[in-house]
Amino acid sequence: MIGAIVGDIVGSRFEFNNNRVKNFELFSDECHISDDSILTLAIAKSIMESEKILKFSLASHFERDEYCKILKLETIKYLKEFGKKYPNCGYGRMFYNWVFNHNTTPYNSFGNGAAMRISPIGYFARTIEEIYKLSNCVTSVTHNHSEGIKGAQAVAVSIFLCRCGLHKHEVRQKIEEDYYDLNFSIDEIRDTYNFDSTCQGSVPQAIVAFLESESFEDAIRIAVSLGGDSDTIAAITGSIAQAFYQVPKDIENKALTYLDTDLKEIYRKWKNFIEHKNCDY
Repeated sequence: MIGAIVGDIVGSRFEFNNNRVKNFELFSDECHISDDSILTLAIAKSIMESEKILKFSLASHFERDEYCKILKLETIKYLKEFGKKYPNCGYGRMFYNWVFNHNTTPYNSFGNGAAMRISPIGYFARTIEEIYKLSNCVTSVTHNHSEGIKGAQAVAVSIFLCRCGLHKHEVRQKIEEDYYDLNFSIDEIRDTYNFDSTCQGSVPQAIVAFLESESFEDAIRIAVSLGGDSDTIAAITGSIAQAFYQVPKDIENKALTYLDTDLKEIYRKWKNFIEHKNCDY
């Protein structure tokens, strides 16, 4: 999850002032957290609270519809709670209206908000089947359009495969078979790529940024250099790159300085919660 937070912070100052080169200062006083970090932490909180409610392991109750039902309720609760607590973090109009409305009906979105907040599922699930079901559970509460579900699932699957030790060419193959055409390079599209906040217009690009990288930091730099919705693309790329490379400690520590006390505490609890999670693929 810290990979998504790092990408969000590093990309934040370039969202509306795009940078098209990889050589830039990683962190600066202009950097800040945005909705990408806030809502990623909200999903992590939802998972942890769902586990407290059920009080037994995922494996023993995964097939029960009860689990998804509870996770959905907790996801709605914490997305709204975090949205209200941090109201000026760059939310999309539809999500903002959903947060401040008593109605909990999803609004058929295919925005990339579905994909930028999904990383906790990628790190929590233990099988690919759990990835499919759980990503749907937490995404469909708002982004119930098929492209929203697809974008979130593609990112969660990428994270899961990296966690399980698969090579990049295997990740690429899975995503191309089940989700998106990745037959392009960042260099080929950089000059003409424009701001696109849809899943279908930013998730494939974020995945390719990871696939082309040589390290975690390089992945973030490639993602930012693409331009467009820089903080969200970098958050998605960073969430996958963390699973493949791990996040250097100095980068993690610097990113955490941008979080307030409450958010740091949620991150600390999540890190302990997820520490011994294994995957089976």
